Amino acid sequence: MVGVLGIQGDFALHLRSLKRIGVDSFIVRYPEELKECDGLILPGGESTTFLKLLSKTGLFDGIREFGKSHPLMGTCAGLITLAIRISNDTTRSLGLIDVEVERNSYGRQVDSFIEPIHIPIFKNKPEFEGVFIRAPKILSLGNGVEALGYHGDVTVMVRNERVLAMTFHPELTKDGRIHRYFVDEFVGKG
Repeated sequence: MVGVLGIQGDFALHLRSLKRIGVDSFIVRYPEELKECDGLILPGGESTTFLKLLSKTGLFDGIREFGKSHPLMGTCAGLITLAIRISNDTTRSLGLIDVEVERNSYGRQVDSFIEPIHIPIFKNKPEFEGVFIRAPKILSLGNGVEALGYHGDVTVMVRNERVLAMTFHPELTKDGRIHRYFVDEFVGKG
């Protein structure tokens, strides 16, 4: 069963996306609920608030430990929360994927946009609708991190052994391929 972190952000849309592809899921709000998860999605939202709430609820340490042996997926603020380094913020992140990110790299809410992105792992149809809302940018990739998706020549989707993360919001589209990829390639092989 896939858990979706439900303390802040657009978690309900991830639940809907998983339901659409026939995957059972539930909201995670407490550390003990991680025991029921085969994988966990960290949704978009406001990353600083997200990290403060994770610390207050005990989920910061819980997810950090969970992520050592279970798959995680992070979108937008979820990516920031999972990254090793945040270039323009001193907030401590989970540090579960070796990338450096910059918060709100494309600007404010009014600068949000939708444009096609290229995801070569989807061989039959590599174009995907990229919804970028106050999106971060991936500035650098470290050890064991592979780029999977691009907006022009900018990396927008990455993975390591247990983490899939992106700067955009696949849950805001009707295209379930990214959620399916996470379930098949990470949760199913965990």
